[in-house]
Amino acid sequence: MSLSTEHCSEVIHDLHMKYGPYVRLAPNHISVALLDAQAIIYGHGSGALKTSFYEVLKPSSSPYDIFTTRDHQAHTRKQKFISHIFLPKSVLELEPHVRHIVSQLVKQWDRLYDGALEGLSGQEGEDCFPWVNYLTFDIISDLAFGAPFEMVKAGKDIAQVPQESLAMMGSYGQVALKYAMKEIPAIETLSGCSTTTMLGVVPEWWRVLFKHIPFFRQGEENIDALLRMVILAVSKRLEVPTDRNDVLGKLLAGKDEQGNPIGREELTVESLALLVGGSDMTSITSCAIIYYLACASDIQDKLHKELDAVLDSDVTTAEQVKNLTYLQVCINEGLQLHCMVGIGLPCVATKNGIMISGNYFPGGTVVSSPCYTIHRDPSVWGDNLEDAAVAKAFIPFSFGPRACIGRNLAILELQIIIASILKCYHFVLENPNEDVCADVLFFHVSLIQDIARSARKLFQKTNWMSCQSEKV
Repeated sequence: MSLSTEHCSEVIHDLHMKYGPYVRLAPNHISVALLDAQAIIYGHGSGALKTSFYEVLKPSSSPYDIFTTRDHQAHTRKQKFISHIFLPKSVLELEPHVRHIVSQLVKQWDRLYDGALEGLSGQEGEDCFPWVNYLTFDIISDLAFGAPFEMVKAGKDIAQVPQESLAMMGSYGQVALKYAMKEIPAIETLSGCSTTTMLGVVPEWWRVLFKHIPFFRQGEENIDALLRMVILAVSKRLEVPTDRNDVLGKLLAGKDEQGNPIGREELTVESLALLVGGSDMTSITSCAIIYYLACASDIQDKLHKELDAVLDSDVTTAEQVKNLTYLQVCINEGLQLHCMVGIGLPCVATKNGIMISGNYFPGGTVVSSPCYTIHRDPSVWGDNLEDAAVAKAFIPFSFGPRACIGRNLAILELQIIIASILKCYHFVLENPNEDVCADVLFFHVSLIQDIARSARKLFQKTNWMSCQSEKV
């Protein structure tokens, strides 16, 4: 059961370091830590299909979304009306919404800093990672539902949900009036859904029993709570028709190959998938990048200099940073070292079996290839970062037709978020010796305002930064 932990990626990586590229994770599951395996398992025309692992990742009473569906035809149909939303041109149309929420975060951090500056004791700091979670949740809810949850404004993890769920699906436009509401910590609830992922790695015949264990039952309840939250948010958006240019508007305008629009249930589950994937991906990666920059002050200083030379405002635009080489290198390295899905997503070989690097796996064999280990393969990642093998090995959004459909939006968000907050702030570790989990980030980092080079010099003159160092 060690694979059913938050350290799963590390456990699998250690096994590969000990036993080589092929590791048996279960009687019928082989993990293959070879770069070529990515294309063979996950690429176009692959002889492998999604396993029942994906069944546990969706609300039990709802349809499949684009990530959890295992049927090729159903997945292709969904791509027809979803993929256009995340094309580069369409993503750029969403930029104003992203920048607006980022500007709210900068204002909140400025306010916190002004309060700390009154004493200038050097003993004040702020754990920035909860704020990054608020930021990404607000961004994706604004894009997906037409209005943010306003966690950044409130400075806390909170969202409204109806107390009932299944019966609400057919009553859009009346939910707010018909159902009693309650508040939940949405980010904490989303984090609690990870127990369902753990359930996915156990044999199918165990899951019925495991679901009665409170630990796993709570995961299902958390998914249901998120579904209720999404139903309410979508309902509120549909109550008042609007031509607002956002993801939900684009979903509503989309049609499949038969010309049919998306139905209400499908609209809801795709919005839920966007909320979960969009907030988690950007939050985890942003936190990882900030953490690694805080670990390496010289690299952080170099990034400050690149941003100072180009940016003249606190909140950047995509146009301003699209060609900033060092910024992109920092983002890519964060994605490499801490991609959202480090484990190998399981697929099952079809009846003809599958051949990987000269090794045949018969039909019915479950195979996977861990991104976490591929991203740390010393035979690939050397000094020559221009090498074609390096580019091929960089797979933070997975590979092939099932790769993250929102990757262009994720990159846009990361560029604006990292550039904007690194333009304004310098980050230091509160606990430099604290271990970091490979799959779930629980970092504690203090933030120091850093609006311009002159401000950084002021901190140095007043010993504010050195006092902070003495504190930690």
